[in-house]
Amino acid sequence: MKLLLQYFNYHKKSIVVFISFGVIFAVVFFLYRLPVSAVGYGVAVCAFVGMIAMILDFQRFYRKHHQLKKVCEQINVTKEHLPSTKQLLEQDYQEIIYTLYQQRQELSDQMNNKYTDLVEYYTIWAHQIKTPIASMRLNLQSQDTDLSRELSDDLIRIEQYVEMVLCYLRLDSSSTDYVIREYDLDQMVKQAVRKFATQFIRKKITLRYNALDCNVLTDEKWLLFVIEQLLSNALKYTKSGGTITIELEQPKILCIRDTGIGIAPEDLPRVFEKGYTGYNGRSDKKASGIGLYLCRRICENLGHRIELSSDLDSGTVVRIHLNSANLEVE
Repeated sequence: MKLLLQYFNYHKKSIVVFISFGVIFAVVFFLYRLPVSAVGYGVAVCAFVGMIAMILDFQRFYRKHHQLKKVCEQINVTKEHLPSTKQLLEQDYQEIIYTLYQQRQELSDQMNNKYTDLVEYYTIWAHQIKTPIASMRLNLQSQDTDLSRELSDDLIRIEQYVEMVLCYLRLDSSSTDYVIREYDLDQMVKQAVRKFATQFIRKKITLRYNALDCNVLTDEKWLLFVIEQLLSNALKYTKSGGTITIELEQPKILCIRDTGIGIAPEDLPRVFEKGYTGYNGRSDKKASGIGLYLCRRICENLGHRIELSSDLDSGTVVRIHLNSANLEVE
């Protein structure tokens, strides 16, 4: 019905002109004292023929409308996809649309090529920077001083930032290397704990670790990145002498709890947004606001759910719901 009204609105000028001609003929016949009924018969016949012509024209209008709707849905404009035209102005409009579409495609291709080059460059850079990092780690392992331990912790942070770059680049890639199967959650968490062991010791932070005794359907590399990021945040914002607890809540909910500075209530709804650092992040001056965003995106891709609760000056609790994965084993 809406389309029919739009059709009549589109042809309202023609309808008004037809009615005006009928009125003009009726007035002329009346002034010359001719039988006005003759005009009525003529108008009725013309109206009947006009209605048939309008019905046929509406069918063509309906087909063109739906053809153009399909073109919009497919976002694929070629001269073969556009409906046939009989009027010069319609041909001009189609030529404009086709030209604009071609320009859009060229710009899109240029942007995609630039993005691909950028991703390739930073991927190569991230892999190349790992070589000097590994070399520095070997050199520091031969020493056992306060300075070497502090440099080792800094090196871990540098390595983590490099991993974040790689993760960010691969996040939306069609070739993301997910390997989905069952993994021992204990082994994954222990890898992350060992990585940050020196920071636990240097900051005198107590680790309360309850055996998880659980297998989860996930990708080990990507979930390990999430766990490492959450542990890094917990260590970063927990003061010396604090406690970090890692435990499993039923059913299959990995819980990482700290006694750190916490998060302000007004910041909680936005902590997983890209680039959002919150009050503590702004006061720290070093937060990028990308870590928790990556954690959320990775968990979504793996079919997990991540949530965070916190009280200012009392600590933060992050839960990863690992039982929500709807994945197939490879």
